[in-house]
Amino acid sequence: MSHPVRAARRRIQTEHASVVDGIDACANAIADPWDTARTTDSQAVAEGLQRTLEETGVLAALPGVLADAVDATGYDLRATPVPAPPYVVVTSRGPVLRATIDPGRLVIRFDAFEVVRDSDPDRPPAYRRRDGIGVTVSLE
Repeated sequence: MSHPVRAARRRIQTEHASVVDGIDACANAIADPWDTARTTDSQAVAEGLQRTLEETGVLAALPGVLADAVDATGYDLRATPVPAPPYVVVTSRGPVLRATIDPGRLVIRFDAFEVVRDSDPDRPPAYRRRDGIGVTVSLE
C-alpha cells in the first residue's frame, strides 16, 4: 500500500466515520425489506441506494470526503468535486469516489453489497448485504 493510499484511508477512518456509518444505515434500509438474504435486481439496489443517500444527506457529504482524502495524500484536486460523476458514482455495490491526482487516479470504494455469482451461467448474479461497509482505497 502506497503512502498516499494509506494516508487517504486513515483520514477516512478517523475523520469520516459518521459518513461511513451513514452509508451503512442507507444500505440497511435498502436490504431490510428483502424477503431473502439477496436480490438479483442490481438496478433496484443502485437506484434505491442513490435515493436513500440523497434523502439522508450522505450523498452531499461524499465530495467533502473525497476532497479531504485527497488533501491527506498531499496532492491537489484539479477541480472541486460534486456529488455526481465523475467524482461520485453510486453502484450496486455502493458509492465510489474518484479523483485524478498527480500520481494517478485515487479511487475510494464503500462496498455495502457483495456480488454472489451462481455456478449456473444462466442465473444472474445476486447482491447480498455485507456485514458493515468495506472501505477500499487504491491509486490506479
